[in-house]
Amino acid sequence: YVPSLPKSAGPAAAPARKLTQAEDDAAVLQESLSDLFEVDHYLEEDPALNYAAPGVGSDVVKKMRKGYWPVQDELDLHGLRRDAARDAIGDFLRKSAMRNLRCVCVIHGRGFGSRSQEPVLKSMVHSWLVQKEEVVAFCQARPSEGGEGALIVLLRAALKTERL
Repeated sequence: YVPSLPKSAGPAAAPARKLTQAEDDAAVLQESLSDLFEVDHYLEEDPALNYAAPGVGSDVVKKMRKGYWPVQDELDLHGLRRDAARDAIGDFLRKSAMRNLRCVCVIHGRGFGSRSQEPVLKSMVHSWLVQKEEVVAFCQARPSEGGEGALIVLLRAALKTERL
């Protein structure tokens, strides 16, 4: 999303140059996860704690909270800015799905390192995860797994090939 400037905002803009294929691909990837995506209507109870994709039973989130699926890999976003974190999540989820991982942990931090001392990435990570088709559900990690600073993410199970 690029806000348009009022017509009185200045001289006419120069015509935009055509993007190269690599630039266009990078722009599409960056735009594929929106920072403005509203996540609240997808979440049960407290939006900061959990999400289940449409059609996924509440028992799945309960099982996740109890550690039913072991965490198979993790992504630590500490020190990353928004754009780098968005790209890292997309890449991590894609690679995790290709490796047939079922449960991963995304560590977004509690925000103590941010300028405002508030979590900047936390709500963005929630929004990005809801937009990814690989994600079935997520919940706040248990205290031993990172608590408020991390999410346990359940990924779609890989399709098993039928044996003849």
